[in-house]
Amino acid sequence: MPVENICFGLNRKDDEQSLYAFLNRFSALPLLQAIIPRLSDHEIVSLVDNLTGLMQKHLSEKEYHSLFLADL
Repeated sequence: MPVENICFGLNRKDDEQSLYAFLNRFSALPLLQAIIPRLSDHEIVSLVDNLTGLMQKHLSEKEYHSLFLADL
């Protein structure tokens, strides 16, 4: 999805597609290399807590292992 098409709040379908594109762009190595060293300790802990909380809430233990830990 082109960056200019990323938008949130219109409808669930567009929100999901935009989130895929947003997270894909956010996880690009050059961006991560630029932003991670600038994060405070609190921001790192907060981000990890938020992401792990979402996984605990929405994934079964089996899904967590197969999708996140890649236990194949």
